[in-house]
Amino acid sequence: MESEEIARALAEVAGTVIRSLTDRRGMSFTTASTLGRLEREGPVRLTALAAAEGVAQPSMTQLVQRLESQGLARRVGDPDDGRVSLVAVTDAGREVLAERRREREARLVNLLAALTEDEREALGAAMETAVPLVRRMVHEPDRPGDVQR
Repeated sequence: MESEEIARALAEVAGTVIRSLTDRRGMSFTTASTLGRLEREGPVRLTALAAAEGVAQPSMTQLVQRLESQGLARRVGDPDDGRVSLVAVTDAGREVLAERRREREARLVNLLAALTEDEREALGAAMETAVPLVRRMVHEPDRPGDVQR
């Protein structure tokens, strides 16, 4: 398979997985992503959160207000600057994320059960290659025009 075909296949898999595994019961992808970021990275300024999630600050302000009203996030003081407040995930927010992960993993386990042992082994080997590549893509800045080999 050529690099371009592999790239298209990876993009298709990523898009399909995101669409099919997104909770359809009221939590948008952006909401879940924001909560997940808060869980992973800890309390953060609203402006930094908006930038990291790729949304406008007014949109993030509304999202954070919804999360606060649902008890999933809260504002906390910045220990380095008392004039600033940070957004933090609550224990209830962590539990919602954990439940979503359990449901997603259970769905995937059910789908994987339909594969043969050889197919599962092939998929596992592909994941051993794909996961580090995807992590590198997420953590390295995008440089238009760069071709990496």
